[in-house]
Amino acid sequence: MSLCRIAGVVAALVLSVMPAYADGSITPFLGYNFGGDSGNCVSLTSCEEKHMNFGLALRSAGRVVGLEEDLSYARDFFGTGTDNSVLTVMTNLTFTLPIGFFQPYVAGGIGLIRSHATYNPLQLTTSKSAFGTDFGGGLTLMFGKVGLRGDLRHFHSSESVNFLIFEGEKLDFWRASAGLTFQF
Repeated sequence: MSLCRIAGVVAALVLSVMPAYADGSITPFLGYNFGGDSGNCVSLTSCEEKHMNFGLALRSAGRVVGLEEDLSYARDFFGTGTDNSVLTVMTNLTFTLPIGFFQPYVAGGIGLIRSHATYNPLQLTTSKSAFGTDFGGGLTLMFGKVGLRGDLRHFHSSESVNFLIFEGEKLDFWRASAGLTFQF
C-alpha cells in the first residue's frame, strides 16, 4: 500500500471518531405579544395591554448552527371583546455563539401564522392561515443540562387578514418570551 492510501485511511478513521456535537433541547415558554397588530401596544415597556402567549421550542443543533421548531399560541391577540387567537408554527435556522454557560443566539425562519376570531352576538367565525416569517434572538444561560432562555422575535405574515376589525392588513407583531431549557 502506498503512503498516500495509508494516510487517507488514518485520516478517515480519525475523523470518524470525532465527537458530533449534536445537542437537542426543549424549551417551554411564556411570553407577551406587543407592537404592531397585537392590541394597542407600541412597545413592551409602555404597554398596559400585553397579550400573553405560551409555547414550546424544540431545537436540534451542532456547536453553532441548529434547526428549531417554534410553536406558540396567544389568546385575545386582537384585544378583548371578541373570542380571538393567533397560532404560530415556525421552522427556524439558529446560530449560537457557545461561550460556556453563556449562549447568545439569533434565529430566523418561515412557517404558518393562523388567526381566528368569533364575533358575538352574530356568531360569525373567521379563520385565516398565512405564510409568515420570524426573526429575532436571545440568550440561553445553561447550568448543566437545564438553562434559562430569554427571547425577542418579530413575526410578519405574507398575506392580508380579512376580519371585521382588520381589513386587508398583514399581521405584524413582536413576541418577548422566557422559558426553561432542558438539554438532551
